[in-house]
Amino acid sequence: MKHTDAIIHHKIFSVKYICLALFIMFSYHSKAQSVTVPVTNWNASITAITEAGNNYTGTYASPTNQASINVGLPALLGSVKVYVHYEANPTWNSSLILSAKRTSNGSTLCVGCSISGGTSYITVPLTAVELFRISTILSVTSYTGINIQYQVSGVSVTIPAATYNSRIVFTVSN
Repeated sequence: MKHTDAIIHHKIFSVKYICLALFIMFSYHSKAQSVTVPVTNWNASITAITEAGNNYTGTYASPTNQASINVGLPALLGSVKVYVHYEANPTWNSSLILSAKRTSNGSTLCVGCSISGGTSYITVPLTAVELFRISTILSVTSYTGINIQYQVSGVSVTIPAATYNSRIVFTVSN
């Protein structure tokens, strides 16, 4: 190999590594995860008490597909966590316990990706807690139609009669 050929080969080799490094840096800085949840209202149907001295019983669950989450993930990410918390909207009684769980994996075109956790009810607090996790391998991907079910418990005659509303908030982070 001539000296000029070696220099050209070395420059091409260097350019390949520079391009690879720029791609990795761009992918790392473009971690624009997204989560979308179409607005779905759920009103728990609580049977009226007809006899004095009785209390409300049990827990009240929404349909298994009450919310359907779509999560977008960038390349080279590894894994992301989907968090959940609630906000009073405008009023909520802290004796009422909100819970949520994932009831489906949704769908994705990603090969080698997986979704885990969140298949048992977790209490939804005021501060975000992990509901489930998605893992990817070198792939820009999205999951669509991840179904969520809600549950409310703690309903009692000792809670002042009112209309209580809350908003469930999902966030995604790596």
